[in-house]
Amino acid sequence: MAINLSKGQRIEVGLTKVGVGLGWQANPGSGYDFDLDASAFMLGSNKKLPLDEFFVFYNNQQSPDMAVSSSGDDLTGSDDGGDCETLNVDLSKVDPRIEEIIFTVTIHEAEARKQNFGQVHNSYIRIYDQDNGSEIAKYDLDEDFSVETAIEFGRLYRRGDVWKFEALGIGYKGGLQFFVDKYVG
Repeated sequence: MAINLSKGQRIEVGLTKVGVGLGWQANPGSGYDFDLDASAFMLGSNKKLPLDEFFVFYNNQQSPDMAVSSSGDDLTGSDDGGDCETLNVDLSKVDPRIEEIIFTVTIHEAEARKQNFGQVHNSYIRIYDQDNGSEIAKYDLDEDFSVETAIEFGRLYRRGDVWKFEALGIGYKGGLQFFVDKYVG
């Protein structure tokens, strides 16, 4: 049975191959399609990328250690409530320099389109077993992010040989460049 996480809650993952599904729906009548982008930042002990290639997103869909891959870019979101974008993680392949993987979602062209996360509903991140598809945990983003255009949804992090997941739900004004500036060394 899946665990419904609250902000700040942590769980032990207990899997090797983890799917990280992200979903959202635009509020009706909000104008443009919402192009939200899921990304993964694979960070070392200094909270920075060891190499730029450890930033996995729509223009770099595979990490150099082959541990994280992206499903690609969904330009409109989901009408059926399912995953819009997926990041697949094989924890057995994660480079030993990596201590955590931050999962972010940003709104493409948010400023030009005058969009923010307050205009999006049913946003979530879920962790599931890649081998059988069973959901392990889900975090619904139920806060009102009325000015934020970039969110750190959650993170996988290593403690010794154990991988855990933490629901973050931290919003920022800025786009993908905000996270690049934050995590690139």
